[in-house]
Amino acid sequence: MDENKLGFPSVLAAGVGLIVATSSLMSLGQGTGMIGMSFAIAMVIACAINICSAMSISELNSIMPNLTGGLAQYTLVSMGPFMAIVSMVGGYLFCNIISASVECAMFGNSINSVFHTGVPSNVLCIIMLIAMTAANLKGIDIFAKIQNVVAYSLIGSLIIMGLIGCFKMGTEPAIEQTWSLSQKPSEIMSMVGLAFFLFIGSEYVIPIAKNVKNAKRNLPFGMIASLLVVCVMQLIIMLGMHNYTPWNTLAENSSPHIFYGTSVLGRFGTIWMILVSILAVVSSVNSVISSLSYLCAGMAKIGLLPQAFLKKNKHGAPYVGIFVISGAMMIINILGLSTAKQISFVILVGCVYYMFSYIISNVNVLVFRKRFPKVPRNFKTPCGILIPIIGILGNIFMIIKIDGNPTTRINIYIVCGVVFIVLSVYAFLWIRNVMKKKLFQPFEIKEVMAMEHDLYLIAHKKKNKR
Repeated sequence: MDENKLGFPSVLAAGVGLIVATSSLMSLGQGTGMIGMSFAIAMVIACAINICSAMSISELNSIMPNLTGGLAQYTLVSMGPFMAIVSMVGGYLFCNIISASVECAMFGNSINSVFHTGVPSNVLCIIMLIAMTAANLKGIDIFAKIQNVVAYSLIGSLIIMGLIGCFKMGTEPAIEQTWSLSQKPSEIMSMVGLAFFLFIGSEYVIPIAKNVKNAKRNLPFGMIASLLVVCVMQLIIMLGMHNYTPWNTLAENSSPHIFYGTSVLGRFGTIWMILVSILAVVSSVNSVISSLSYLCAGMAKIGLLPQAFLKKNKHGAPYVGIFVISGAMMIINILGLSTAKQISFVILVGCVYYMFSYIISNVNVLVFRKRFPKVPRNFKTPCGILIPIIGILGNIFMIIKIDGNPTTRINIYIVCGVVFIVLSVYAFLWIRNVMKKKLFQPFEIKEVMAMEHDLYLIAHKKKNKR
């Protein structure tokens, strides 16, 4: 059985897969263009905060292993069903479907910007989504094979392109410019929220935990390693940008990563970075479709979503979730809602909900430490409760500093508030009328663990009929 499971390289690829997206490459270029190499400080701070959250999530998984609902199941035990639904549906399903739709739009735009296919960009998006949907319907093994090839090709290409820029080996002339555009701590700290987007997604290996070989070691180290690999890669690219792309021009460019490739290697660099963009989109969309479908199945097991999401095909793939998630992305792209102009705002809205979810994860660890101090843990965050507290405070700080423009920041809060209200209404109605539970009544660990077994649903249905 074990030889069919995913090893550390696949875990690392899955972790990297969602982190490195076309929109994150855009955010890297814009952040670097705004404050130069000072952005590296904001980036390292954001990476450190995300590592704290990754360690907290790893500890939660060690207490309740092999669960496919991830954060929802931990929160169900910690805070009850209301917070589980709001944090998961808002922090993961909603934000990732919107963000992945933006990625799809950028895929079509990138293809047509260079190759001029004559095919509408949204049609190219639909073709790519159909291919990713078909691949994920073949099960976790096909997902891993695609992810390994795409993720490692992506990281390798970006590191090589970064090193070419670092050592001034490009075919285009290098430039001379200052290292930093800002030395003010306040300006650097205001960029931590943007830098946060460069490191979200490593926890998406949790829903496939039961398919991972030696999960107690490979999951935490895979998540942390993926964050560190991405951080190093981005630092290398930043050094290359310093040698070839004027800061002001980089900040104003809508596709700074492609601008960098052109500045280093001319037309060849443009095509290279277009291919990198395609790899990034395929990698992130493949991860979203696979991971979210398993998350939906996990949430259905514990009654937070309709049980239709539990249905699987002969390959063991949760096909209802796959069709719903990919279908939602297709609709958004057909309607033309995911345009390049919306990217920055959508990214920051998504970041706030991600940060909220990470805060919940860290709070869960503190609750578990208090309520279940003697429960065995294969992985435990070091330094007592210090790391979860750093994770909580760090994410709160980033929400406060999500954007330097007060008007934009208020608009982000308004959108997040509206989404929160909608999710709260859904959660209230679902919990009261379908689950028939108290909103904030924590579940027992043994009950949530039992829900993972298929026989639980059979027994639960019989109990409700009596």
